[in-house]
Amino acid sequence: PPAHSRCDWIGPPDRHSHLRPVIFYAPAEESALERRLREARQEAQASNQRFWARHNRAFRQEKEEFIYSRLKAKGLEMRDESGQKATLNAEEMADFYKDFLSKNLEKHLQYNRDWYKRNFRITFLMGQVALVRALRWLRRRKKNVEQ
Repeated sequence: PPAHSRCDWIGPPDRHSHLRPVIFYAPAEESALERRLREARQEAQASNQRFWARHNRAFRQEKEEFIYSRLKAKGLEMRDESGQKATLNAEEMADFYKDFLSKNLEKHLQYNRDWYKRNFRITFLMGQVALVRALRWLRRRKKNVEQ
């Protein structure tokens, strides 16, 4: 982002995680509380990027292995006579999706628990930052009225 920017910048989707990375704005006069909030948001983003990149990599690999094994069992190759990639029907792929989700249920539950913890922390910090800013604004307003 340009040096004069005063907002977060959101990039194109990451090719592995499919999440859009964010470059968080850090003002020069950032308070310690605001820094904690920004760092909590950055850590949450980094954690999400790591989880979904690993998850998507495993998904693609297991999907390819599943398709290969099913085609091999049918006596087919990965590519047909015209060179196009062979596919399975929706019902066969539904078996894969169900098995994959069942096999990764505990990982997803742990991810959701961590996600909620991170987001509750971020929400709490956002509330604190908003309260401090509101009090600062009221003090300035009161000071200006007295003058």
